[in-house]
Amino acid sequence: MKDITLNIEKAFGFVSADAVKQYAPKAAECLHMLHEGTGKGNDFLGWLRLPADIEVELDAIEAAAKTLRDKCEVVVVVGIGGSYLGAKAVNEALADSFEWLKKEHKAPIIVYAGQNIGEDYLYELQAMLKTKRFGIISISKSGTTTEPALAFRLLKTQLEEQQGKAAAQELIVCITDKARGALRTLATQEGYKTFVIADNVGGRFSVLSPVGLLPIAAAGFDIRQLVAGALRMQQVCASENFDENPAAQYAAVRNELYKSGKKIEILVNFHPKLHYVSEWWKQLYGESEGKEHRGIFPASVDFTTDLHSMGQWIQDGERTIFETVISVEQMNHEVRVPSNDANLDGLNFLAGKRVDEVNKMAELGTMLAHVDGGVPNLKIELPQLNEYYLGELLYFFEKACGISGYMLGVNPFDQPGVEAYKKNMFALLDKPGYEEASKAIKERLAK
Repeated sequence: MKDITLNIEKAFGFVSADAVKQYAPKAAECLHMLHEGTGKGNDFLGWLRLPADIEVELDAIEAAAKTLRDKCEVVVVVGIGGSYLGAKAVNEALADSFEWLKKEHKAPIIVYAGQNIGEDYLYELQAMLKTKRFGIISISKSGTTTEPALAFRLLKTQLEEQQGKAAAQELIVCITDKARGALRTLATQEGYKTFVIADNVGGRFSVLSPVGLLPIAAAGFDIRQLVAGALRMQQVCASENFDENPAAQYAAVRNELYKSGKKIEILVNFHPKLHYVSEWWKQLYGESEGKEHRGIFPASVDFTTDLHSMGQWIQDGERTIFETVISVEQMNHEVRVPSNDANLDGLNFLAGKRVDEVNKMAELGTMLAHVDGGVPNLKIELPQLNEYYLGELLYFFEKACGISGYMLGVNPFDQPGVEAYKKNMFALLDKPGYEEASKAIKERLAK
């Protein structure tokens, strides 16, 4: 069976192959720090072995998912950041794009809450759920993060009112801390089915834990294949041989590009189902590397769509960018361009060709144009878009992120900067315990 592949050749017109190769000793050192737990953030390395370790939980995860599939038309996944992005990335990549419009569904429709504080969003969600049999997967280590806690309070109340407390008990699953926190306390009191977020697995690295696997299984996808692909990449990316480790190569080339002045990495896809893979990737790299006034800014585009909006800037704008393209070799379906006698649209030169052949030529043409325009291009190719190769891709990005963060000299596994807005928000809302901060910030705003 093929694996995903990384091609960095189109970066070598901008940085030298020798310069990238010189990262080999540093890559081996970073791998050793990860594997031996000697680097910064070493208390958050549980994700490294998740593909191997999670197998013992798969039966229980699949059983809980089956209950939700059998009893629900809709499952609401409540979480923010890494608590929902991984699951949404996989579900959106694998789902029929128009499943939600069909009268009958093979599995519940998965929707999301707690990822924003949008009042209209929550109102419309609750209005839709009034006529649906729904369940909830609530994901939070603490149970007190504002966005998901607020959404869960609303939805729990609604579910109990619509279906009764006893039914709600069976239709709510909590993924939380093993022993402490508000959500753990509530789940114990109410008798909800629970899964544990391990203390040594941070949110953005949690997609291969119950955090990601339960919503993916509830959507009807094969989590065993997802884990199998991740396990394969766990083995591949463990090698300290630089030439055999794509995660080490990706970390090295992006750090060398950063050193050369390429401050923005744009993750590109030519497959519309990969949009939320990019959203997951942006959090993974932005939250892991953006520290101490360092780090590549992670951005993303969906091509060819965004070639008609962002294409001009990428082609001719400031030359501080590089692109990493995710390409899918083989489509899951086939559509061919028909011939037309009138040929008013001038497309008969494409007659008989598959739509994907047109897309692949757009992909190749774009890469050539952007490289000619001064944009280094890296390419990651998936043989096919399925659970197995998505598992490979997710673990590849996680492992490369750990290596890259250590190369950069930061702790890839903390996120101290995300607390600043919370302090201000709590002060402005007069949360107990924030009286001094509230007074100070209100005086500041009054000036």
